[in-house]
Amino acid sequence: MFLSYFLTFLISMVPLIELRGAIPYGTLVADPALPVLNAYIVSIIGNMLPVPFIFLFARKILVWGSDKKHIGRFFSWCLKKGHNGGEKLKKNAGRGLYIALIIFVGIPLPGTGAWTGTLAASILDMDFKKSTAAVMLGVLLAGIIIGLLSLLGVNLLK
Repeated sequence: MFLSYFLTFLISMVPLIELRGAIPYGTLVADPALPVLNAYIVSIIGNMLPVPFIFLFARKILVWGSDKKHIGRFFSWCLKKGHNGGEKLKKNAGRGLYIALIIFVGIPLPGTGAWTGTLAASILDMDFKKSTAAVMLGVLLAGIIIGLLSLLGVNLLK
């Protein structure tokens, strides 16, 4: 049972996969399978654990690496992409930037999770507390959506 919890937790911390993959893993694949609520809680914790580190250090690491020989081109691309996307989001969202961040993180599509949302918030110099709260609300929303879909999957497999 511990292994099911542990792997669900670890999967929820992986970029791009996050809780979108962890909840279905925990409820549909893990042996023994976890109850949906347990997989949801473990995945939320695992998905949120890297958020402060991403916010505080990812941009600094990208800036540091942008002039390095082998990684500079990719790091510069990430910074430019994040900056351009962030500016576009800022322009379209106006005063509702934090609401837009909640929705961006909360819609469970590839590339729209806590990692990407937090990096965008960092690049935009958004407030740490407000953006972390927005990412948390988005993660909770995505978890509810994926949890409901996993529940449907569990019921279809019975």
